[in-house]
Amino acid sequence: QVQLVESGGGLVQPGGSLRLSCVASGSSVSMYYMSWVRQTDEKGLEWVADISGDGDSTSYADSVKGRFTISRDNAKKTLYLQMSSLKAEDTALYFCIRGGSITFESGVYVRGQGTQVTVST
Repeated sequence: QVQLVESGGGLVQPGGSLRLSCVASGSSVSMYYMSWVRQTDEKGLEWVADISGDGDSTSYADSVKGRFTISRDNAKKTLYLQMSSLKAEDTALYFCIRGGSITFESGVYVRGQGTQVTVST
């Protein structure tokens, strides 16, 4: 069974940057797509980005394309999300899941507890 633990969230001003991390333990995730997902009370769940097991393929939601970069280090069992040019509407609880966008759409996935990102002056 895999466990996922996110970190790196916090309070940042509009236009600022943050890097989120998701560390996996237990079962290996190197062969799996991994995704970042965010959640707010107003909008619910939103898939943000995913990355292939070897890191060669990435996809992004239109809302973050050009501003966020997903990456992974399989040796460290760590998934990253570099966020720049942050906007107030990026405020959300961010969590990682094992699987790509299709897995997210299924509604059945392993996820971490999340890390809160707040973009505000």
